[in-house]
Amino acid sequence: MEEERGEWIVKEVHDAPKKRSINEWNRDDRPRDKMLEKGAAAMSKAELLAILIGSGTAQESAVDLMRRILTDCGESLKILGQKSAEELMSYHGIGEAKAISILAACELGKRRQEEEVRERLDLSSAQSIYEFMHSKMQDLPTEEAWILLLNNNFKLIGNAIRLSQGGLTETAVDMRIIVRHAILNNATVVVLVHNHPSNNCRPSGEDIKITQRVNEGLKTMRLYLADHIIVTDGKYYSFREEGKL
Repeated sequence: MEEERGEWIVKEVHDAPKKRSINEWNRDDRPRDKMLEKGAAAMSKAELLAILIGSGTAQESAVDLMRRILTDCGESLKILGQKSAEELMSYHGIGEAKAISILAACELGKRRQEEEVRERLDLSSAQSIYEFMHSKMQDLPTEEAWILLLNNNFKLIGNAIRLSQGGLTETAVDMRIIVRHAILNNATVVVLVHNHPSNNCRPSGEDIKITQRVNEGLKTMRLYLADHIIVTDGKYYSFREEGKL
């Protein structure tokens, strides 16, 4: 009985289905070959992501696995990029390395978007400021305050500068820090930007108070506050456009 039982166990292990890598798929099902032959534009999002993770499970190909994850994300790469590594690892077939690869790809997509915006940069309007900052702030879980330093032609000097995290307060938006950055960079124009994770772009009483204080403080240093933009997902509030500056 023991030998028969042992043989059955060995046979069961040997007969267990094995996970197949992309290289072992039929040629028609290989996203790598499809990309080489037809180009990236011909690929679905699931196929592109399948190339990143390389393999699925015994029951599910890499493409099917990524198709299922994307379905749970409403087919949105943005929502996929907002997931944590732990959330992705909750899917059978996604380990730490695959989760990190997916999130790294999403982050590269965001940075490419920033570069494309920078190439056509024109910060003379609230819309252009919003488009430039949206990719930086769209997924932030808490409020952050940033400044943009511009020259007289409203061209960006250097990079956007983060002032604080965790809410817009007088302590967070320190006038001395803003002025120091402006003077060191020979800037004459400043833009204040912060986000509302609640997605309500209307300013709070504190937002209005800080805008007035920053505006008056910059005037004393002969600097110009061009605008204060509140960024949310898909819309913005401009103090300049609303006549509050």
